[in-house]
Parts: sequence; structure tokens; C-alpha cells
Amino acid sequence: MLLKALKKVKSFTEATLEERKLPIFIQVLLLYCLLNFTILETHFPELYKFFQAGFISAFLVFVSVMLRFKASLHMIGITSLFVFTVMLTSYLEIDATYTMAYLIMCMGFVASSRLFMKAHSPIELIVGILIGALPQVFVWFYSM
Repeated sequence: MLLKALKKVKSFTEATLEERKLPIFIQVLLLYCLLNFTILETHFPELYKFFQAGFISAFLVFVSVMLRFKASLHMIGITSLFVFTVMLTSYLEIDATYTMAYLIMCMGFVASSRLFMKAHSPIELIVGILIGALPQVFVWFYSM
């Protein structure tokens, strides 16, 4: 709302590449602060990994916007949540079949709604899935 009041963005639903730069940069900065100035790493290491991967995803999206490519932020978010949940439940040895099914269904709903609204092309959705999933897997197995 602040960016809209400052006339930095016109619409949250139809942000152009130029309008995406500042909010994504702010997200990168906020995630950096969260990772470096909180107690997450010592008290909640699994959640810390989730936010580390989120930082990498946000940085990759920022780079893609600078390169004039619009990846789906919605797909990045739901995919990273799904992959993190898969990793966490397997690590904790929890049976979460219904949760996984629900998250897969949510991924399908998000993807189909983005296509239906003509907000993204299929390649933008696929890139969003990759930017959401790969950092989660990378951080989980190769923690920084």
C-alpha cells in the first residue's frame, strides 16, 4: 500500500517489470535482515533454511526482472512451500500424505488461475516453479 501511495506501482495485480523491481528488492533486503539479525538460526534451524532458500529465490527473481523476464511470483511461493514441506516431513519422518495432496492441488489451482487470467505464459510458470523449488532443495542438502 505504501508503494501504491507513493505512486511507485499502479496496480498490484498487473505490475510491469519496472514496477516489480522495487518491491522485490525490498523483499531481498527484508529477508537478509531476517536471516542476519534474528535468532532463527539457533532456535529454528529448519525455518532458517526455508528463509535462506526464500532469500535465494527472491534474489534470482530480482536478477530475472533486471534481465527483463517476468517469472511467476505466485508459483515461486507455492512451490517453495511445497518443497519445504516435503523436505521437512521426510526429515521428521511424518506421514503428511493429505498435506502433500492439498499442496499439489494448490499448485495446480495457482498455475491454472495465472494462465486463465493471462497473467503469465507457461514458460513463466515453469521458471517460477524452478526458482521456487531448486533453492529449497539446494539449501536443504547443502546448508550454507
